Amino acid sequence: MVSKQTQEKYAELALKKGVNLQKNQALMINAPIEGADFTRIVVRKAYELGAKDVHINWGDDELTKLFYENAPDEVINDFPDWKVKLHDTYAEDGAAVLSIRSTNPDLLKDIDPSRVAKASKARAQKMKNFRQYTMNDRITWSIISIPTGDWAQKIFPDKSTEEAIESLWDAIVKIVRVDKDDPIAAWKEHNATLKTARELLNKKNYKKLIFKAPGTNLEMELPEGHIWKGGSAVSEKGITFNPNMPTEEVFSMPHKYGVNGTVSSTKPLNYGGSLIDNFTLTFKDGKVVDFKAEQGEDTLKHLLDTDEGARRLGEVALVPHESPVSQSGLIFYNTLFDENASCHIALGKAYPTNLAGGAEMSEDDLDKHGVNDSLNHVDFMIGSEQLDIDGVKEDGTSEAVFRNGTWAFDIK
Repeated sequence: MVSKQTQEKYAELALKKGVNLQKNQALMINAPIEGADFTRIVVRKAYELGAKDVHINWGDDELTKLFYENAPDEVINDFPDWKVKLHDTYAEDGAAVLSIRSTNPDLLKDIDPSRVAKASKARAQKMKNFRQYTMNDRITWSIISIPTGDWAQKIFPDKSTEEAIESLWDAIVKIVRVDKDDPIAAWKEHNATLKTARELLNKKNYKKLIFKAPGTNLEMELPEGHIWKGGSAVSEKGITFNPNMPTEEVFSMPHKYGVNGTVSSTKPLNYGGSLIDNFTLTFKDGKVVDFKAEQGEDTLKHLLDTDEGARRLGEVALVPHESPVSQSGLIFYNTLFDENASCHIALGKAYPTNLAGGAEMSEDDLDKHGVNDSLNHVDFMIGSEQLDIDGVKEDGTSEAVFRNGTWAFDIK
C-alpha cells in the first residue's frame, strides 16, 4: 500500500496547488466513504493550513445504487432544497471546494438510464446557482481521485482488490507528480509549460480548427474573443488554483452554431455510473443530428436529450499523446484521468471565462457570442496518435497545430 507519507504529500498538493486554501477560509470536501482515511489526512492538513471550517459530503457507491433501485419517482425527479442551501451557503462564504472522484465505472450499468438522467437533470437544475460559482471561477475548486476497490479492479481486472488498489495508487502518484521530491515545484513548472501553450494559441487567434483521424472529420469554428486556458486558473479574488489534478490540457470553447462533421470517441465515457463506448456524433450547424454507440446508446440518448444545449459543444481541449496519463497505457474509465490522456470535447455548457468578458455577460449576451448553455458539461475523448489538427486563420490560411497526436509547435 502507498505510504502515509506519500498520501500526506498528495493531500498537501491538493490543498496548496489544487484549491490553494487560504487562512480563515472554509473548505467543502466531496469524498467517497471508502476513502475516509485519506480524507482525514486532508482535513487535518486543512486545519493546519488555517482552515476555519471543513465540511465533508460523504458519498457511498452502494447507497447510491440502492437509491436508484428503490427510490420512488417523486424522489428521483427532485433534488433536496437543503442540499442546495448547503452548497450555496459555503459558496457565498467564499469556501474552497475539493472533490475526490473515485466512482465504480459500472455502478449503475443495470439501472434504467432514464432514472439516472432524471435525477441528474433535477440536480443540475437546482444546483445552477452553485455551478455559476465554479464555472466562472468565483471560488477556488479542484478535482482529484484516489483508488477505490471496484474502480481499481475495473482497470486491473486480473489482480486482487488489494493489488489493484496498490497498482492504481502507483499510477496516480506518478501522474500527479507526487513521486517527485517536491511535487509543488513540479506543478509550478508544469503550469508554466501549459501557460506557454495557451499563450501561443491565444496569439494565433484561429478562426477555425479542423480535426481529422479515423472516424473523425470535424470543422469547428471558434467564437470571436475566445480565450485558451489551461493549467492553473485565477479566482475572482485573485487566488491561483488548479481545477483538475491531473491536468495536461489547454482548452477553449467552440462556437455553439459553428460545428460541422463527424467525430468518433477514442476512449470509453463513464457517464452517470454507466459506460458509453465506441460512439460517433454527427454535427450540423453546431447541433448533434445523428449518433450511434456500440455500448450505452440509450444512456447517450438521454444525455443528448437533457436540454437544447446538450446537443451542442461547450469545450474543446488539446492534449498531446505523450502526456503522462496517455503514456501510462491505462484506460481509467474516469473522465478526470482519461480526458488528460487525449484531446477531447465537451457536450453542454461552456465556461464563460473562455470568452473575453464572458464572466460578466448575461445569458443572452453569451448566446449572441456563440457561447453554449446547458445543464450538462460532459467531456469525451477524441484524441489518439492518429489525430491531426489544422488551425485556420482569419485570412483563410491554415497551418498544422497537431500532427500524429502531438503538438506541431515547440511549446517548451
